[in-house]
Order: sequence, then C-alpha cells, then structure tokens
Amino acid sequence: MRNTKLLFLSLVICVFFSLGHAAGPYRVGTTSGNFLELGFGSAGVAMGDAYVSVVNDISSVYWNPAGLGYMEKNELTSNIQPWVVDINFSMGAFAYTNPVLGTFALSFINTNYGEEDVTTMDYQEGTGETYTGQDLSLQFSYGRKLAQWFSFGVTGKYINSRIWRTSASAFALDFGSIVNTNFLNWTGEPGHGLNIGMSISNYGTRLHYDGKNIKERLDPSENEGNYAYVPVKYETGDWELPLLFRIGVSFSPILTDHHRLILSTDALHPNNNSEYINVGAQYSLTVNPVGEFYLRSGYKGLLMDDAPYGVTFGGGLEMNLLDNYGVSFDYAARDMGVLGYLHSYSFGFSF
Repeated sequence: MRNTKLLFLSLVICVFFSLGHAAGPYRVGTTSGNFLELGFGSAGVAMGDAYVSVVNDISSVYWNPAGLGYMEKNELTSNIQPWVVDINFSMGAFAYTNPVLGTFALSFINTNYGEEDVTTMDYQEGTGETYTGQDLSLQFSYGRKLAQWFSFGVTGKYINSRIWRTSASAFALDFGSIVNTNFLNWTGEPGHGLNIGMSISNYGTRLHYDGKNIKERLDPSENEGNYAYVPVKYETGDWELPLLFRIGVSFSPILTDHHRLILSTDALHPNNNSEYINVGAQYSLTVNPVGEFYLRSGYKGLLMDDAPYGVTFGGGLEMNLLDNYGVSFDYAARDMGVLGYLHSYSFGFSF
C-alpha cells in the first residue's frame, strides 16, 4: 500500500510539472455546453474551485464523484447562482448512502437564459413572439470507498442544449479518485494527512444542433427560372464538450478537536483554454452539539492567460438536529472580472 501511494504521489508531481510547461495556442471558444465548467456547490466555489481532493459531500457529483465514497449520511441539496443579464444557474441532487454498496446519487444542472423577443429583418422591433434558451444536464453518480485510504467514483450524464426550436444532445462520463495518505498526518486518523484527488469531466459525444430554426425557404436564383420557396436546411457542425482534467492536493496544517484549517490547490488542464491553478483555504469551527461553522477563501485562474476569474470567498454552517438529521447553508462570492462579483447559495438536508 505504501508503494502504491508513493507511485500515485510521483504521478501527481509529474503532472503538475507538465502543466507548468504547457504552452499555446489554446482552443478558446471551440466547445459547447460550457455551463458544465462553471462550478456548482457554494463550498467549492468559495475555495476558488480548488476542491477536487477536499470534497466529501453531495457536491461530489460535480467536483469529483470519488468524494461520494466518504459520505456517511443521505443528503439532499440545491444550489442557486444568479448570473448576469437574467441568466440563472441551478443545481439539485440527492444521494443515498449504503455502508456496503457505496453511495448512489441523482442530480441535475440547469441553465435558464431568460425570455427574449423574436426579431427579423422585416420586424426589427419584434414579431410578437418570444423565445427561450436552456442548457440541462441529468446525471447519475456512484462512488465507493474501496479502502480506508482510497475511493473512486463515476458519473454518467445526459446533456441537452436548446435555443427556441433548435436543440442538441450528448452523453458524457466523469471519472474520479481520491487517495488519503499518511504524509503530514498529525493525528494518525485516516483522512487527516495529505489528500490527493483527480477527476476527468465531460468525456463524451459531441453536440450537433438540429431543429425547425435551421430550415428555410429560399430562392437560389432570382434571375434564372422560378425557384421560389425551395426548402433548404443549414448544415451545422459538431461541437465538443468542455473536457476538463483536474488534479489536486490538500492538507490540514491546523487540526484539533474544535479547529481545522484546510489548504488546497488544484491544477487544471481544459481542452478549450490554457492550463491554470486554483488555490483555496477552509477554516472550520466545531461547536458541540450545535454543529460546524466555516470560513472559506481562494483564488481561481492562477497562471491562466487573460484569466476572467479572481478572488473568491464565502462561508457556511452545518447544524445538527434531533435523530441524526442535519441542515446546512453555504454562500460564495467570486470575482468574474468585468462582470463583477457573482454569488452562489446552497441549501442542504442530511438524514
């Protein structure tokens, strides 16, 4: 087991160095379904998205499905993120934990772009119709702890993107693993040392848009013959999903019965941008028997060329109720450059 951990740690170090030496050109703007890489779950967002080796709750369905293997309770959660120009992101998830079989989870991610007026060259003030746009991902996840120090997970997802009467669908998989080492372990308890996490997100088919809005009736030759109202259909291309490889480490320099500080860093390799690094920190205060209180901060997009991201911060609480029930609330704010600070709210219930 010791040799396996050392081999995995060596692999992590090699990947970090390889990311640091990667160079352009970068395929910016060449993927579709980019709502899949925005970050969901306020705790992870507040830590600058440096969460792949930290996550151990229901938000694992987004960050790293291996985190589901460390869950001890069933959980139900929702996440709301108001965006700019009336765009709204939301996420909902339910996880069922079985001590023998592992953890199963169902979740969705929804993006609503609001309602717009339909305009044409003849009716530039509007035709009286309206249209909407929506991106949706339906997901089934499974995570299991195979040993006290190792967990793996997988997510299958159906993705649909729609604007008015044109839509596209795709299928994708996420894979992840978490290794808990004894390095920098001050207490000797499992999970209190250096943790290593890795995930691959959105490995799947391509989006191909089709529908009534790409069909027209045209006159291909106005001067020769009568070809009016010939039905034509625009040919659309296939769009890749935003494939994202994450690898990260985290550890706790402060760890007592009531206080814990977690420091984490993730290196990311996307298929549609330059490589970059996220860093984050979480301080938790345990007050028995009330629950836990959290303060979080981080920075997203270090070393990225022309990064649109920046500082993140937030906090949260978990309150213990009778009969092993619990409720949680988390908040995050993140700097999105010219878009200003955007906010994220998460509500959870455990039983």
